Formats: sequence, structure tokens, C-alpha cells
Amino acid sequence: MKLPRRTLRWSALSAVILAGWSAPARAQTLAVDDPVLRAIWHEATENSQIERLAQVLLDSIGPRLTASPQMERAQAWAVQTLERWGIDARTEQYGTWEGWDRGPSHIDLVAPRVRSLEGRILAWSPGTGGEPVEAGVTFLPEIDNPGDWQAFLETVDGKWVMMSYPEPSCRPMDQWEEYAAPGSLERYARARAAGRRRWQQSLANTGSQDRRRRDLHRQLEEAGAAGIITSIWPGSYGTTRVFNAYNRNTPTFELSCEDYGLVYRLAKNGQSPVVRLTAEATNRGEVPVFNVIGEIPGTERPDEYVMLSAHFDSWESGSGATDNGTGSVLMLETIRILKKVYPNPKRTILIGLWSGEEQGLNGSRAFTEDHPEVVEGLQALFNQDNGTGRIVNISAQGLVGLVPSLTRWIALAPAEVTGEIDLQLPGNPGGGGSDYASFVCHGAPGINLGALSWDYGTHTWHTHRDTFDKLIFDDLKNNAVLTASLAYLAAEDDQFTSRERRTELRDRSGRSAEWPTCQPAVRSSEDTSRM
Repeated sequence: MKLPRRTLRWSALSAVILAGWSAPARAQTLAVDDPVLRAIWHEATENSQIERLAQVLLDSIGPRLTASPQMERAQAWAVQTLERWGIDARTEQYGTWEGWDRGPSHIDLVAPRVRSLEGRILAWSPGTGGEPVEAGVTFLPEIDNPGDWQAFLETVDGKWVMMSYPEPSCRPMDQWEEYAAPGSLERYARARAAGRRRWQQSLANTGSQDRRRRDLHRQLEEAGAAGIITSIWPGSYGTTRVFNAYNRNTPTFELSCEDYGLVYRLAKNGQSPVVRLTAEATNRGEVPVFNVIGEIPGTERPDEYVMLSAHFDSWESGSGATDNGTGSVLMLETIRILKKVYPNPKRTILIGLWSGEEQGLNGSRAFTEDHPEVVEGLQALFNQDNGTGRIVNISAQGLVGLVPSLTRWIALAPAEVTGEIDLQLPGNPGGGGSDYASFVCHGAPGINLGALSWDYGTHTWHTHRDTFDKLIFDDLKNNAVLTASLAYLAAEDDQFTSRERRTELRDRSGRSAEWPTCQPAVRSSEDTSRM
């Protein structure tokens, strides 16, 4: 009998367990015999601190929303941790932001039947003062013109308003592809696509030009709505993508794909759902926001820099594990290893744990504005920000002058951690995807260390399932060996990386493109254009 694919997968896993779990290979293949590279390997594989660091950061401290008490606690912990390792560390204020602190919240369906719903208020949403708010539910109808929208606003007083597309199925697409009867997948996909088009067209027909729906939410608030219900399903079981509330005066909460569908169907079929929300939240006003900076001074070229980079902030519904706790603990582990096995580097080694990345790379952009000497003297910056997998993608970011240095460092690093790397030379400058872009736009060598997915996009990125248990520690140890090796080799290199750029850029479609311009850091949430 031919076993289903998942049965085969679990059978293979069972065989591994029965045979005994095998530890990562202890071999190390080097192009040249370098005692520091060997020491990096030993420290990263035999004395790894990644799991301990991750457990404290993700379980004990938890999510790190910019300007939240949890972010402040995480930054204090990072500074103390670096100082305990003998590394000079500090926080640097770069501006202020609207502070917010989540308290307990609970969402219940109380009619036509009782069910506790999976969901939470969104960041920066007001609470209910600790008292329950009970209200009926309505939803965005088909809107053909702004007049329809105005007529709908007259019906929302005192109600929760559902403003997200209701998914017809919360099963992941790979299940449809594997199990659906002939023709069923195609019919489902067509119906879903048509439903999404109708929903998006209704939003467009309201007459609002605000693609983030801030204006629509404001109008609902002014019309007396009790609050807004959202749901953004990324396509994997049990996950909901969570961002921030647009209105600050009435509660906004999200529901899981399944529970959003339940409430929507009850409302659509005239079965009068009533939802109760009890939530606590504190708006802290404008509070100072900081980056964490650590430094191992250079002995020969102290005004040239190798920088370890990761954003420390996260969304706050999960623990911010793969976005970007993994990148943060990787850079902490890397600088710990370097301090132990390479305590007197030729160049200054910096670590930057950035705040405000989720609001537009604000922390790292501010750093480049405040520290032009680092941008000018940057030998290389290594940034990691896309989950828990092995690093397999590295680009020279369109910097032709970086190519000989980068290829030399990778050639000298252990083959066990470089063999799977797709090296893009000279590549193209990345967009605004993460903090390396804050340096690349200046023409400085900001290198992004891209990792394997592990279903990052559909399961953990910006979801409440982004928790400690999703981390793959073998992969993270691999990344520590690689990052520490590259940082050491960059710090020791006799040559300073050239700033020569590609003279002709092409976008992904092959059209001519321009070198990215540097966007100014937004240093206060009073400018909310990017939130």
C-alpha cells in the first residue's frame, strides 16, 4: 500500500528517533588552518548559549513592541548580558514613540450560543477599562459607491463591525492540493479569488484612498461603532497575522480565521451574534525609545567597523521568536563567541539591536544619521532577520567592490556552514526589508543573511504562534559558526571593502532601476504616516 506523504514523513522521523538522535557533525573543514576559526567552531557547537538566551528573552521577557515596558526590560537585559561578558554596552536614545502596554483580555460569543473566542486586541488599541463591552455584530456589505458606504455608516451605532475578508476555508492550501477531489481545488480557488476581489472592490468603492483603512476605521468610530473586528489569515493552521490598531478611541480586536468565520456566518445569516470583549490596556504617551549598542574596541584600526545587526523589537501577540528573537540571540551569541576567542580584534566590532524596525527601520536609520563615522568606516555589517533556518542566501547588494572581500571570507569559513549558500554577486541592493537597507542606501556594505523558511511566511511571521518552540537550534548553531567566522575574517582582512557600486541596476522584471535613496528616520509617533 502506498502511504500518504505525511505518513511517510512521520515514518522517517520515527526511524531517526529509534536509531538515536545524532548530534550535529563535529568535523570542520577549513581552507587554511586558522586557530581562531577552529575556536569559533568549538565554542559555537560545544558551549552554545543560544537556547538559554532565547528562553530568557522569549519566555520570561516575551514580546518587545516598540515603546512597551517589555521592550525596555529586554534592552536592560541585553545591556546587562553584554556587560557580563566583558563587552562595553549602552542604550542610545534616537527619539520617542507612543508607548502602549497590554493587560489581560478576553473575547466571548454570548449569543446565539456561548463560546470563548480565540483573539486579542491589537497593539495600541484602547481597552474597555476592565469592564465588559457587549454588542451585536455587523459586517461590510457589498459597496458599489460612496453613497452605499454612507448608508452603511448609519447602521453601525453600538455594534462591532467586521472589516476583514471572511475566508471560506481555514485549511492550508497544501491540504487542498493533496486531498481535494478532481475539480474541487479549482472551484475553491476560483470562488475564493472572486470573493476577495469583491471584498477589495467594496473597500475601494467607499471612496477612501487610505490603503491601510485608517480613514474607514475613523469614520466607523465617528458613526458610533462599538469597535472593529479584524482577521488576517496567512494560510496556516491556527495562525492569524497581527499588526496594530488604526483608531485609538474604540477597541479593535482580531479573531482567528475559524472564529472570525463563525461570527461572520452568524451575522450574515441573521442569527444575531453578540460578542463580549473585556480588555485592559494602557497608553503610556510619548516615551523615549532606544537602540542597544555593544562594542569590542579595535586594536589596530579602531575607526573601522564590523557590525552585527538585528532588530530587537517585535509585534506582541506571540513572543517575537523568529521575528526577530532568533536574529537577536544569534548576534548576541556571535559577539559572545568573538569576545571569548578573539578578544583583541584588529577592527572595532559593534552589535546593534535595533528598535522601531517594524515601524519603518527607524532605529537603524537613526543610527546611520547619528553615526556617520560608522557608516564611513564600515568594513561590513551582517544582518539577520527572517526566521530560524540555516543561512542559505547572501548577496553583495549591488556593491561590486564588496565582491572580492565577501567571496574571500566565505571561502575561508568552514565548509560545513557555507556549502548551501546561494551567493549573489554582485546582486542588487535590497529594498526596505530589514535594517541592512539603512546602510546599503549609503553605499555601505550591509549584508543580509537570508535563511531557510521553515514556513516563516505562513506560520510565524507577525503571528501569535511566533513562540520559543518554533526555534531550530541546530540551524541556529550553524548560523553562529557562520556569522562569527565571517565577522572575524572581515575584522582581520588587510583590505578595506571598496564602495564601488553597480553602474546599471535592474529590478526583478529586468527593468532599469535606481540605487535606493536613504529615507529619514521617523523619530516620533506624532508622525504616524508609516504606522
